[in-house]
Amino acid sequence: MSTATLHKKANSQSVIRLFFKNLKRDKLALIGVVLLVFFIGVAAFSDIIAPYGPRDRHYNEDGKIRRLEAPSAAHPFGTTDVGRDIYSQVVLGTKTALTVGILAALLVTVVGSVVGIIAGYYGGWVDTVIMRVVDFFYAIPFIPFVIVLSAVLKPSIWNIILAVSLLSWRTVARLVRSQVLSIAKRPFIKAARVAGASNPRIMFKYVLPNVVPLIMLEMAFMVNWAIAAEASIAFLGFGDPTVPSWGQILHIVFTTGNSRVAWWWITAPGVAIVLLLLSIFFVARALEEVVDPRLRRR
Repeated sequence: MSTATLHKKANSQSVIRLFFKNLKRDKLALIGVVLLVFFIGVAAFSDIIAPYGPRDRHYNEDGKIRRLEAPSAAHPFGTTDVGRDIYSQVVLGTKTALTVGILAALLVTVVGSVVGIIAGYYGGWVDTVIMRVVDFFYAIPFIPFVIVLSAVLKPSIWNIILAVSLLSWRTVARLVRSQVLSIAKRPFIKAARVAGASNPRIMFKYVLPNVVPLIMLEMAFMVNWAIAAEASIAFLGFGDPTVPSWGQILHIVFTTGNSRVAWWWITAPGVAIVLLLLSIFFVARALEEVVDPRLRRR
């Protein structure tokens, strides 16, 4: 077995051990894992958990719409101004939030990692050209870009995923590149070159495993960013009107002027957004200690 392979296996095992060690020591990280598992479970079984459809209207015994009713046994999170069940909308919105977050983060980390590895490994003019492209994408503001994209294409969660992916890979590329610049000079990389390994083989078999912890950390932060971005875009009214989302719930309550009279309409999606973002942040913080050795000595 080669030295590079042994180094790769030892590195991956130590990363896993450190992460679980951090979970045992950091109660907030453990709470984050529990909350994240809870949200993933809700998203996976949202169609079963939600008792009603997101647009179903509900009526009382007199045939009147259950308009702006406070939380009750029948409707735990209350109802909207047209009698829709907020609990069902929040549950179904969990699936939308995690779908956008995970898919966008996957695209961002894959593209950013590949670009960063190529730039850091080859260096020279290749690195210079790629970094100038990254600088160009940094000059594009996110919200105006999404508004233009929504004007050109019809609003959908896929366009939001596309917008987040097109503008967020730049950060991952920069961070991975800086790490690869250091890894490319290590002895086991030089040994792989002497053994006759091709550049693509070295990059993706020997360099990539050593930046996986950093990539996973950035992916966690990108999930957070994508979820917040989707909620923000939907809140501004540029989300997919056919797909239930937390941002869309908040958009409707504000546009209908009920934000001051129906506290439950704001509270449920607002708390859901905060808890999901916090859970991912706490997990990412535990992973950050694995990536940065300086944090382990606190």
